[in-house]
Amino acid sequence: MSRDDDFTLRPLHHVQLAIPPGGEDACRAFWGGVLGMRELAKPPVLAARGGCWFRGGALEVHLGVEEPFAPARKAHPGLLVDGLVALARRLEDAGHPVTWDDDFPGHDRCYAADPFGNRLEFLEPRAT
Repeated sequence: MSRDDDFTLRPLHHVQLAIPPGGEDACRAFWGGVLGMRELAKPPVLAARGGCWFRGGALEVHLGVEEPFAPARKAHPGLLVDGLVALARRLEDAGHPVTWDDDFPGHDRCYAADPFGNRLEFLEPRAT
C-alpha cells in the first residue's frame, strides 16, 4: 500500500481550553498574571463569543466559553518549559497546588490546574 506524502504536520498553532461564562478575568489573572503571558486581541467576530487568547514564547492558548462548562481533568496540554522549579513555586505561591510526577522518561514534570480545574502538565527536559 502506498501513501501520498502531500502534507506535513507542523508545531501546534494553539491549544484551546474551555472556561465557564464570565471567566475571562480569572484567565487574565492566571495566564497573564501567574504565567506572564501576553493577552492577544481576538478578531471582533470571535471576541463576541467571549473568552480570551494569550501568547508566551512559542505557546498560544485560547480560552473559549463553553456552556455547560466541565473542566478537562484528564485531557490536558503538555507544556514544555525552562525553569520548571521556579514555575512550580510561582504556581503554588499563587494558590495553584502542584503535583510532581517523575514517570515521564527524560523530563521533570508536574501538574497543576487553571482556576477552573482544567489540568495542565508542565515538562522540562532533563540535562543529559
